[in-house]
Amino acid sequence: MHSPLLATLPNNAAILIAAISGRSLAAAARRGGFRPLVADLFNDADTLALADRAVKLSGSLQAGIDEDRIVETLSELAGGDEPVAVVFGSGFERKPEMIDAISKEFSVSGNSAKTIRLVKDPVSLSRLCSELKIPHPDIRFDIPENPQEWLTKLTGGAGGSHVKPANGDASGPERYFQRFISGKNLSALFLADRHKAHIVGFSRQWSSRSKNTPFRYGGAVRLQRYDGQKAAWIEDRLTALTRRTGLAGLCSADFIEDDCGLHLIEINPRPGATLDIFDSEETPLIREHLRAAMGCNLSIPAYRGSAASAIAYTAKAISAFPQVAWPAMTADHQLSGTALRAGDPVCTVFATANSAAAAMKAVKSRVKELAVHWREDFR
Repeated sequence: MHSPLLATLPNNAAILIAAISGRSLAAAARRGGFRPLVADLFNDADTLALADRAVKLSGSLQAGIDEDRIVETLSELAGGDEPVAVVFGSGFERKPEMIDAISKEFSVSGNSAKTIRLVKDPVSLSRLCSELKIPHPDIRFDIPENPQEWLTKLTGGAGGSHVKPANGDASGPERYFQRFISGKNLSALFLADRHKAHIVGFSRQWSSRSKNTPFRYGGAVRLQRYDGQKAAWIEDRLTALTRRTGLAGLCSADFIEDDCGLHLIEINPRPGATLDIFDSEETPLIREHLRAAMGCNLSIPAYRGSAASAIAYTAKAISAFPQVAWPAMTADHQLSGTALRAGDPVCTVFATANSAAAAMKAVKSRVKELAVHWREDFR
């Protein structure tokens, strides 16, 4: 279905947001002049404050979003409004059939289920990279002879928690093996209009290691500049992928950079964790996301300095999260009294600086400073 409002993108129109965590999309929707109606797994205090209305989706971080009630939940959330579109975040790559179901009732702005399957299925992406001459790590489904050279991943997984070093127990029906490549990570944020990829900017990410999740997403820093020749190569290859798969809207591509060049690791076919450090009051990315999905002319934000964001996790289980006087430059706050398991996210922390190195240092320092509020065992 297609909303007639989508063609005009009027101010103060309602927009449906569905994701594992919808706060950053809700904030982006507000910056873009929309009224966010949010369905996610957390309903944290920030999301509730940003949203016109919000509901908690059934599901979990481990099992994902419950697909059985997703359409019914969004319909109830929409109420008497006529939303411009549904914008989805993380949580749909594992079950793209949810996009098929939602698109029968609402206009979906972003990638189709078909496109998601093309770029998130490891066999499909590997084949596309081979055909388009894009370096990509080897994949396999049988247990490798030299497991120290391989990682195991969940098909459609996101956030890094599903990535583990390969071992004899790490295979399964939804998992695959990808050869490990040592080097620097690089993420390219881009707007796709089904024909061309338009680079928004680049970031570097880091892991927040835990015993069972050595590659868990920790944070990201927006780079002030990146090698022009390499940037042009990336945009050219992502354009080739866009034409073959029909990528639409705000997406990101993760690379590993080593002495041999750039290796594409994965495509994230939706707005992701770096939205906060790239969004702009002057050029709201949620509007550019909608315009890209419609095939309209796009505006790319201009940036000064650098920005970083990081997720703070709790190392221990907490039976009732304490009352915290949250400082500025934080978001996604856990509500006091909430029971948390070890490894659950507590909040997101931000920092800005004149350089990427300074922004990254500042945000990591702020995470350590804040952790004193929940470092003790509150069980």
